[in-house]
Amino acid sequence: QVQLVESGGGLVQAGGSLRLSCAASGRTFSAYAMGWFRQAPGKERELVATMTSGGSTNYADSVKGRFTISRDNAKNTVYMQMNSLKPEDTAVYYCKAAWGKAEHWGQGTQVFVSS
Repeated sequence: QVQLVESGGGLVQAGGSLRLSCAASGRTFSAYAMGWFRQAPGKERELVATMTSGGSTNYADSVKGRFTISRDNAKNTVYMQMNSLKPEDTAVYYCKAAWGKAEHWGQGTQVFVSS
């Protein structure tokens, strides 16, 4: 069983930056594909960025060039650096770990970007 705990959310002005962290329990973190998703009020949860166990990345078009996902397997942690934030980035951000058919989600961290 993997437990995920996100942190790093908060209030930031448009154009600012935040770095989200997701700390995972368990000894098999390096085998998991990791991802960040977000859900804005009244909208469905959407993919933001993913990173495979091998380090390949994928980004939503809306965040390409602004957000960067990374992982530190020695610390069992995945990060997302968010730059040039926009009000439309306001959402609850969730971390996800996936390995085969197993999926685990964190509790989410709120990001609010003011205009």
